[in-house]
Amino acid sequence: MAAFDAMFFVFAIPAVVFAGVSKGGFGSGAAFASAAILALVVEPGMALALMLPLLMLIDVAALKPYWGRWNLNAALLLIAGGLPGVALGAWLYTSVDADAMRVLIGAVAVGFVLWQLRARLGLRAAAARPLPRAAGLAAGLAVGFTSFVSHAGGPPAAVYLLSLKLRKTEYQASTVLIFWAINIAKAVPYAGLGMFTRETLMLDLMLAPFALLGAWLGVKLHHGIPERWFFALTYVLLVVTGSKLIWDGLA
Repeated sequence: MAAFDAMFFVFAIPAVVFAGVSKGGFGSGAAFASAAILALVVEPGMALALMLPLLMLIDVAALKPYWGRWNLNAALLLIAGGLPGVALGAWLYTSVDADAMRVLIGAVAVGFVLWQLRARLGLRAAAARPLPRAAGLAAGLAVGFTSFVSHAGGPPAAVYLLSLKLRKTEYQASTVLIFWAINIAKAVPYAGLGMFTRETLMLDLMLAPFALLGAWLGVKLHHGIPERWFFALTYVLLVVTGSKLIWDGLA
């Protein structure tokens, strides 16, 4: 399938705007739905390579409105754990084929929804006290690994950050700082693995305005829209796209 087909943009434009809204206003937890959506129409590796520069652009756009409002200690702890996680993800990427990547990305998507539903249904008790620093480093390792293989570092970051009982904006600002650093770290092995191509970079230039639009909308909506509305749509998208990727990978 040619990457410039109209059908590609039918999927790509909403996916990129959605990623911008999630990263710009809602803690980055759902941004990886964009890669799962793109993996329905292009190879998983291309979907990941396409999204990374756009996610980095969104990170930069979101830094200014949240500057200095993060929990620096928590962010640095997750970043410290995330760097070796990125290295682990790079090693795994060279060891699996496209169908295995589809199953992995799909499993992360569906697993994230199940994790969220457990909490909302009261099947998982909220942390009574902040998790220890060792747990933060372990969460960071998971952040780096899942972020590398599927841009899905939001869920493990949320596990640790939510235990700290941060305020909404402090939580959001912390995720912006964390993924700004992690995505920069990912760019080096992505380039070394040859994931970036002339075609993906040209598509990134075409999609960049939509990434910035999503980031702007996310910042604006951060204080306005109920989170439950946004995440309800996110969960539906993740279940549908994740299930389709698992089916395609296994088939």
